This record gives sequence, structure tokens and C-alpha cells, in this order.
Amino acid sequence: MRKFAFLTLTLVLTIFTGCNNDDDNTAEQTTLSQQETDDLKVLREEEKLARDVYLFSYDKYGESIFNSVASSEQKHMDKMLTLLNTYGIQDPALSERGNFTNQELQTLYNDLTTKSAISLIDALEVGATIEDLDIRDIKIFKNRATKADILDTYDKLECGSRNHMRSYYGKLLTSEVTYVAQYISATELAEIINASNEQCGN
Repeated sequence: MRKFAFLTLTLVLTIFTGCNNDDDNTAEQTTLSQQETDDLKVLREEEKLARDVYLFSYDKYGESIFNSVASSEQKHMDKMLTLLNTYGIQDPALSERGNFTNQELQTLYNDLTTKSAISLIDALEVGATIEDLDIRDIKIFKNRATKADILDTYDKLECGSRNHMRSYYGKLLTSEVTYVAQYISATELAEIINASNEQCGN
């Protein structure tokens, strides 16, 4: 009788311990470092910055490239919001176009739209600059990320930014303007523009 009671207690403790381990594993899977959290929030607003600047340029010049890429940036924003919701992170993106929680991005938006307002060529150069910055930042964020879903999203966004860079670069070339990389290396830019557009997945 004592032996049976001991075995029952052992089984209960084993099950209880196993449940605790499962809970710990779940918590570990859904917990991000502060750096990873900050990166997600920055990229959510950075994608909004791209969308808002392109909509500004589309409203001013009516060039379809701005509207097309803005629609793509909205999808990028949506992907980032999915990650924020998955990890229980408050969305920093404000609903009003051109308004940002991150004051560095607010200043950048103001500067970029000021330049975009000068001419169509300037607006196209701004487009290339945004994609240049986006590619650089995503690479940095990828090196600090550990979760598979975050890395997968980063890969897709970087792929999209490479395609956008090709579009803006090509438009500038037709006007005999050559964009010079500001954030990524000249070698990386050359590799991007010399490659074909990519299928970036959903």
C-alpha cells in the first residue's frame, strides 16, 4: 500500500513538473529581449514612414510608382503589426499620415517630404534613400533577432525593399540620374540593381 502511494505521488509530481516545464518553454518562446522589442517597434514605424512619404509624393506628382510602392509598404506595416500582436507589444504607429511616435522618424519624415516637394527627381531619390535605409536597418535587426517568425518577416521585407530599390533606381536612370548608396555599400547596391526582381512570398 505504501509502495503504491509512493508511485502515485511520484507520477503526480512528474506530471506537475512536466506541465511547469511546458509553461516555461512557452514563456521562453514568446519572450523577446528589449532590443528585439525596440527593433520591431522601429521597423513598424519605418515602414509607415515609407508609405506616408510615397503617398505624399503620389499626391504631388501622380506617378504610379509611388502609389504602387506605398501599397506594398502598407503590407509591410501589416506584417509588422502581426508580429507586435503576437508578442503583446503596443503598436507605436499613429493613424494620422505623417505623424510618428518616434521623434527621429518624425524629423526624417519632415526632411524627406521637404526634399520630395522640390521635384519629381528629388522624390524618386527620396524613394531610393528610404529603401537604402530600410535594407540597412533590417540587416542590423536580423542580426539581433532569434525567433523564426521574426526572421522570416525580416527576410520578406528586405526582399521587398530590394525590389523597390530596383524600381526607383531604374526610374532615375531613365532621367540620366544615378543614385549613390548612402546606407548600404556601393557593392551591395550594385548587386541589387544588377539582379532581377524577386518573388518575396506572402
